[in-house]
Amino acid sequence: MTQVENARSQAKANRRTVLLNSAASLFALRGFKGVSIEDLGAAAGVSGPAVYRHFNGKQALLGALLVGVSEDLLAGGKAVVESMPDPATTVRALVAFHVDFALSKPEVIRVQDRDFDSLGDADSLAVRSLQRAYVELWVGALGRLFPERDAAVCRLQAHAVFGLINSTPHSVQMHGEPAATARPILEAMAWAGLTGL
Repeated sequence: MTQVENARSQAKANRRTVLLNSAASLFALRGFKGVSIEDLGAAAGVSGPAVYRHFNGKQALLGALLVGVSEDLLAGGKAVVESMPDPATTVRALVAFHVDFALSKPEVIRVQDRDFDSLGDADSLAVRSLQRAYVELWVGALGRLFPERDAAVCRLQAHAVFGLINSTPHSVQMHGEPAATARPILEAMAWAGLTGL
C-alpha cells in the first residue's frame, strides 16, 4: 500500500469514528427517530449524503455503534479474565472495567436503553449474542469465586450489577458529580452486591 493510499485509508477510518461518536451524542440527546442523516453529517463536519460513503443509512450507523461497543465490551472483559491471577481479583477487575466503561460511554448506554428496538434484525441478534457472552464471562468468574453458587444466581447478580453501574452515569451527569467521585462508590457497591461483603 502506498503512502497516499495509507493516508486515504486512515482519513476514512477517522471520519467513520467521528460519525460514530457524533451519532452516539445525537442519538443520546434526541433519540434515533429525532436525528436525520443531515444532522449526523453536520455533526461530523460533512454533508448528509457523505454519510452514505461510510454507512448504508441511519439504521446501519446505529447498528455499527451498538455492535461495535458490544464487541469492545466483550473483548475487554475477556482480556480482564485472561490477565487476572485469581477469582477475587478477576471479579474486582471486571467491576472496575465495567465502571470505567459506563462512566466513559454514558451516551452509548442511553442509546442502547432507548433505541435498541430501532436496530435491524441482524444487528439486534449480534448485540444480544455479544452481550450474552459478556454476561457469561461474569457468570464464570463469579462461579470460580463462589463454587457453591448456582450459575442462575450468578447470572442474576451480574445483571443486577450491570443495572446499578449502567444507570449511575445518568445521575452523575444530571447532578454534576465528577466521575472520579462516583467510581469508588460504584465499585464498592457492585462488589458488595456480588459478594455480600
